[in-house]
Amino acid sequence: MNTGRFELTIDRLCHQLIENHDSFHNTCFIGLQPRGVPMADRIHQRLSTITGNSNIDYGKLDITFYRDDFRQRDKPLRASVTEMDFIVENKCVVLVDDVLYTGRTVAAALTALQHYGRAKKVELIALVDRQFNRDLPIKADYIGMRVDAVDEAYVKVEWQDVEGKDQVLIYPNKETENK
Repeated sequence: MNTGRFELTIDRLCHQLIENHDSFHNTCFIGLQPRGVPMADRIHQRLSTITGNSNIDYGKLDITFYRDDFRQRDKPLRASVTEMDFIVENKCVVLVDDVLYTGRTVAAALTALQHYGRAKKVELIALVDRQFNRDLPIKADYIGMRVDAVDEAYVKVEWQDVEGKDQVLIYPNKETENK
């Protein structure tokens, strides 16, 4: 996905959100730390511009210690900061992540989210859906693109604000990505 298609995809996702949430009166967006936050930033900024509403609730949620594999890592984990100055009680929550793969990140986010109240509804937006690699029965409500990649393949989303370019890359495996 190149920069032009990237922007078009973000706009399409924003318009789908507007169709379903109208004024975003009782809706909040939560970017999943760390990789979902650049997408959530972009979605939130774009929605504010399109709708003229700069008061859409937006937070950033760290799920590091809610993951079912956090004790199985070779090196210590680095937690990100959770930035949420609102509760989700009776709100429609839109979780934002860059890549939906096994579903474990979203499961951890749902657990962490409970500390902020009981949401009326929770939706998921993902830029990339690796549709055939799910371990848990989780699916995105809004999808930028679907990718059919073998289990060993690694999908990485790069953001202009972070890596200097908007693009989606697929590597044969994680080790290839680091070269």
